[in-house]
Amino acid sequence: MRPLALTTLLIALSFTAQAELKLPAIIGDNMILQQKQVNPIWGWDTPGTDITVSFAGQTKTAKAAADGKWTVKLDAVPANAKPAILGIKGSSAKELKNVLVGEVWICSGQSNMQWSVQSSWDADLEIATAKFPNIRLISVPQVGTQEPQQDFKGAWVECSPLTVGGFSAVGYFYGRVLHQMLDVPVGLINNAWGGSAAEAWVRRDVLEKDPRFKNLMASTKQNEANLQSPEGKAKYEAALTAWKLQADEAKKAGKPFTTRAPQGPEGWLRGNARPGNIYNGVLLPTIGYGIKGSIWYQGESNAGRAYEYASLFPLMISHWREEWKQGDFPFYWVQLADYQAEKPEPGDSAWAELRESQTKTQAAIKNGGQAVIIDLGEANDIHPKNKRDVAERLARLALVNDYGFKLPSRSPEFKSIAITGNKALVTLDTFGGSLRTVDVNEVKGLAICGEDKKWVWATGKIAGNDKLEVSAASVAKPIAVRYAWSDNPVANLFSKDGLPVTPFRSDDFDMITKPKL
Repeated sequence: MRPLALTTLLIALSFTAQAELKLPAIIGDNMILQQKQVNPIWGWDTPGTDITVSFAGQTKTAKAAADGKWTVKLDAVPANAKPAILGIKGSSAKELKNVLVGEVWICSGQSNMQWSVQSSWDADLEIATAKFPNIRLISVPQVGTQEPQQDFKGAWVECSPLTVGGFSAVGYFYGRVLHQMLDVPVGLINNAWGGSAAEAWVRRDVLEKDPRFKNLMASTKQNEANLQSPEGKAKYEAALTAWKLQADEAKKAGKPFTTRAPQGPEGWLRGNARPGNIYNGVLLPTIGYGIKGSIWYQGESNAGRAYEYASLFPLMISHWREEWKQGDFPFYWVQLADYQAEKPEPGDSAWAELRESQTKTQAAIKNGGQAVIIDLGEANDIHPKNKRDVAERLARLALVNDYGFKLPSRSPEFKSIAITGNKALVTLDTFGGSLRTVDVNEVKGLAICGEDKKWVWATGKIAGNDKLEVSAASVAKPIAVRYAWSDNPVANLFSKDGLPVTPFRSDDFDMITKPKL
């Protein structure tokens, strides 16, 4: 028996050892089922036990398999805000109470998705007014492991001033908009993990089979070997001893000591960067639960590998969809915000390249979309506190693409460039809208270069609903234009509807994050 299959069997058998009906945390009181689609319900019981599941006038049956697991699929039902009971009978019986039917969304990514309501702007007012019993919340704990997990510790709760404070702010604000616009129950599954790398959200063998990630997986295996070797452990012990000595010396001298302790081997091995770790420990226990789609805010941890992210991110999305077996469900993400010190001169930026890789993902997958927030970041804080505007831009995408509303939802994007003499005429796709500036009439954030590929700040003006006229006195024969191309750009172009123009470049120069041969 293959190791993975054996591990799965052992985990499943642990649920059936006491010959008792058991359910995963994702299926319980207060849950919301996805409307208008089939909803899998599963659990574990003594092998061979007949299982009956009853809900909304329908009854489904199954038999617990040799590993104890059973699954039924409930027929699609419309949204229902009236609390109902879902009954399950096997070797014992359970009644799941206060079950609603509506829209269910995964809220995923790293710390900016994990960032809580209580840590965001207007937290006092947001928490006090969070009286939405038909919005339901559940959070998945952070478990990093190479061993597939079948369950987690958690439970669905009604959204209230008592429960919303620690929940994902972007997730809650997103769900609130949908709840108020659609007038149906909304379920939110928060599984974000601060600082997580995208590769940790993908099943390991998927990465190992893909030649595009040969270098990533080679470095992973090397790191694993180093950390678990006697030399690696000795190196950590030496570093820890030195750190303790420094801390003691600072204490004796009455000086502050803020240096973090060195991370032990287990920190990375069970952490949020090792490929497959979050997939196994966090995502897998929820895969298969009926959802409408997913929202995602991540990328900071992969910015140094932005070139790779252009392949990794769409792979991750496709991988999730294949695992869920629910078709190409909607997947919307937040582009990286502006962050770090403003640069006096234009040039290259790893963060700008990561944003470009995110933008390109819109063409690489179906049913996806990007919320641009280049105006919402904070130079001195990687966690901008304004999460409400972030969530509302995500919600616009879903309302238009999935729920039929007629609203502005997509930020203007680069379309083409034409060079005439010393001027460049840039055309943007404004998706039916028009351009405007904020603060000042002159367009800020434009750079231009000639054949020497040396970037200088450019003068720009809006020339019609969708065009920019760009030039610089020092560039007689321009060849390319960039906009908002830096870690923290000063940029002021928006659509007339208030959506910021997507950072862009017209050139195809080599990316600084492209691996060197």
